[in-house]
Amino acid sequence: MDTIAPALALAPPAHADLDALLAFELENRAFFEATINARPPAYYSREGVAGAIGAAIEDAAQDRGYQFLVKSAAGELLGRINLSGIKRAHFQSGVLGYRIGQSAGGRGIASEAVRQVLAIAFGQLGLKRIEADASVDNHGSIRVLERNGFVQYGRSRRSFELQGRWYDRLHFERHAGA
Repeated sequence: MDTIAPALALAPPAHADLDALLAFELENRAFFEATINARPPAYYSREGVAGAIGAAIEDAAQDRGYQFLVKSAAGELLGRINLSGIKRAHFQSGVLGYRIGQSAGGRGIASEAVRQVLAIAFGQLGLKRIEADASVDNHGSIRVLERNGFVQYGRSRRSFELQGRWYDRLHFERHAGA
């Protein structure tokens, strides 16, 4: 059975997104912190989110990283996706990361957002290789990566600590034209 990709738009964060982004982060804080390390408490304020938006704008201007808000066709903020650690000379690579809000999970949003950001990465940005990691227990994220042509190339043992427990991580890559 074929699934229809949800209609999504990716947009770089802008200062006009401050209230929506703060509400999204507050609404999903506990959900995200169950699987990734917590942001500093100061992040969860107007000043903290405004600073993060400013840093995202500066990172893009300096070609260090690119963040995008994942929005529904109606403009609802559903998640975030980013390319960080951009390496140009001799590599043309970056690292993929994403977080989809709890209420938007299981609807193909992450898969479609990754598809769109890969088109930007390999097209407009001219990158040749994208890496991503997932916890061995994060089956949803692993499926999203595999659906988008990522191939596992390694596993690191006890390489990620969350709430006092160490986890293994799986390492994936995707090449332009793959």
